[in-house]
Amino acid sequence: MEDFSRIVHTAPAVSLLGGGAARESDLRESLDFAPLLVCADGGANYAVEWGIRPAGIIGDMDSFPDGLRWGNDAVFAGVPVLELTDQNTTDFEKCLSVVRAPLVIGVGFLGKRLDHQLAVLNGLCKHADRTIVLIGEEDIVFRAPPLFRVDLPAGTRVSLHPLTGSQARSKGLRWPVEGLDFQPDGRIGSSNAATGGEMRLETTNGHLLVMLPRPFLGAVIGGLETL
Repeated sequence: MEDFSRIVHTAPAVSLLGGGAARESDLRESLDFAPLLVCADGGANYAVEWGIRPAGIIGDMDSFPDGLRWGNDAVFAGVPVLELTDQNTTDFEKCLSVVRAPLVIGVGFLGKRLDHQLAVLNGLCKHADRTIVLIGEEDIVFRAPPLFRVDLPAGTRVSLHPLTGSQARSKGLRWPVEGLDFQPDGRIGSSNAATGGEMRLETTNGHLLVMLPRPFLGAVIGGLETL
């Protein structure tokens, strides 16, 4: 476990694989940006199915195959397992408590159970000091940093959703957001659109989620890494 802890504490970027809806192509693209793979509990099922060896597995192990637990699959022979039994945190948060990489890309944390998705989005707010991008079937999701800039073609969908009361200023959006009081039980910012060129979002308060179409993963990561 010592080597595993050293790796996940020093890696500049980590891909996390969860047990929600996931595609192998999404994981392999994530690994292009974040080559170190850590599985969150049931995410190990996908990894063994796709023949991708992780650096380690973290979670409460309630969805972890017994065969893998005992090292019966060659792909996982010698892979360290860190079992954390705290039932007050999700497997996603358990991973984030161990993985200290500046950039984390999550695959398999959206889709399937809605309560799991909401818990993961809640986790983004709890770890606001981290750069975390979640990949879904149609969208990528991340918590808006204080300042985010990215080049987007005109008409690109840009959705903003507050998890707390939030305020922001924007440039390059069809409907500017300055002066709006975003609230989870009030005004939200679904289905805005880029005007073309640089889209700039300056979040001045609260936790605001940004959702962009899946094809813009690389552009988003590039914009977040320049912060």
